[in-house]
Amino acid sequence: MLERLTSSELDPVMHGFFTRRGGASSGIFAGLNCGRGSSDQSEVVAINRARVADAMEVDNAAMIGVKQVHSARAITVDGPLDDDPEADAIVTATPGLLLTVLTADCQPVLFADRSAGVVAVAHAGWRGALDGVLDATVDAMVAAGARREHIVAVIGPTISQRNYEVGPEFMDTFLADAPENARFFANGEGDRLQFDLPAYGLHRLRGAGVGHAEWTRHCTYDDPDRFYSYRRTTHASEADYGRLLSAIRL
Repeated sequence: MLERLTSSELDPVMHGFFTRRGGASSGIFAGLNCGRGSSDQSEVVAINRARVADAMEVDNAAMIGVKQVHSARAITVDGPLDDDPEADAIVTATPGLLLTVLTADCQPVLFADRSAGVVAVAHAGWRGALDGVLDATVDAMVAAGARREHIVAVIGPTISQRNYEVGPEFMDTFLADAPENARFFANGEGDRLQFDLPAYGLHRLRGAGVGHAEWTRHCTYDDPDRFYSYRRTTHASEADYGRLLSAIRL
């Protein structure tokens, strides 16, 4: 059985941050690996994705995804796509379309304005968040009929500050954007720093004017039984890693 994490703030909109539990993959991908870009067997990834579609009560053809490139681009869709365009957020006001995003430490963010009937997903790693992907998602939702103050945004499982070690040049990039970004960094060992990605994501969401923003407080790095993690895989010198899928639909 699949494990689907939800937020009462998004109810009754159908949504979920799926963990790795209940999938068909094995080995280093064991569980619900939904990443077609991974080196996992494509047939098994297809099985996993079909299980997600079934859990979300849609046909496979209704699953909408994009080629994620750590950009600030949000697209609006009203039907299935012929291919996966380069973008990092998807918005729709069309019932029945399952918007999906893949992550393995980056922030998966689900959005809904229930009164307007507009939903969205976003992939927000540090680069996309800094460049404005969350702001762009909110702007696209407003263009589709949503009202900022009615939008709920929920950040799903992502890497927490205590596990996100960065160098001083990383912090310099954020300080060059805004000196007040210093508050998202804590001192680590030597010249290392710890970056608070979900706190920064919440900051950008609130700055974009959403009515409510929260993080589920699940850390991908800390819980290998439930989540894939790019950084944990790198530290373990593993060859590849699975991708978690998060989804929402009207």
